[in-house]
Amino acid sequence: MTESTSHRKAKERAAGPHGETEVPLPDDRRLDALTSGGGRATEVERSGSAIRLQQAAARLRDSRAAQRVLQVPQHHMDKAAEAMRDTGVTGTVKNMGGTKRRSVRSR
Repeated sequence: MTESTSHRKAKERAAGPHGETEVPLPDDRRLDALTSGGGRATEVERSGSAIRLQQAAARLRDSRAAQRVLQVPQHHMDKAAEAMRDTGVTGTVKNMGGTKRRSVRSR
């Protein structure tokens, strides 16, 4: 399935001017965006599916980046924070516009 224009633009914005998108991970998975120094990993998940949010959180966990950001629509921020806690990922949940942020600690 082709990714939407808004998803692609969100990934490019998260990667920054010299960062990478579609970074390979183990088990034939890919991380949406990684900054140039590898310090911040970002996953963009626009669906509200709990399974998809947990899969995105697992990709963030396996990225080994110091900062981990899960970017979702604002009305899915609660679900995304819970998915990160369930997966054992410490990081930030951010809305698509970047106006709201929520820090999440793993359990």
